[in-house]
Amino acid sequence: MKILIGDDHVLFREGLRRLLEQLKDEASFGEASNFDELLAMAGAGEPYDLVLTDLRMPGWPGFSGIGALQAKQPKAKIVVVSASEAHADVRDALENGAAGYIPKSSSVKIMLSALDLIFSGGVYVPATVLRDSGDAEPRAAVLPADPQLEQLLTHRQREVLDRLREGKSNKQIAHELGLSEGTVKIHMTAIFKSLGVRNRTQAAMAFPQSHGN
Repeated sequence: MKILIGDDHVLFREGLRRLLEQLKDEASFGEASNFDELLAMAGAGEPYDLVLTDLRMPGWPGFSGIGALQAKQPKAKIVVVSASEAHADVRDALENGAAGYIPKSSSVKIMLSALDLIFSGGVYVPATVLRDSGDAEPRAAVLPADPQLEQLLTHRQREVLDRLREGKSNKQIAHELGLSEGTVKIHMTAIFKSLGVRNRTQAAMAFPQSHGN
């Protein structure tokens, strides 16, 4: 596995590299201290499996930078690792192409679990960001569907998808699950990305109705 890390703090990059060595024994790494350097390395012809980027490091162009990285590395998983736990930052990152958003406050166990989920085809939404809704750490639930379309969703995302299929609005889903509407919107974004769809109608048609969790 080839991993590219972008962060302006050298100690964090070193710590993250050592952590990721636990994920893959033979992983190789590239490191960048600013966004311009990160983008240049992404476009240098070396294919990466995973690109980890901080937000608002020197040269950060805004969330369009995630799409720029994806354009340079179309086969890589682009994941944000940031100190920010703001709902708006998570939503903007996912909407601009990130495969996941991992807060820097995450434990080693959560970070590795998040990356496992991402490489299985799911989209990681941090429990710390969803704390206001009482969401627990996401559990993976594989939907029983056509094997060619099968995707990985967390337990909470599965609950949201089931209610979306019932034609319920974000407000209704939030009320039934005890979530804020902002949290439901984040889950919706993650669901659309995991299923490879663009809207609620396509998501509702992607899989058969769930019968229990």
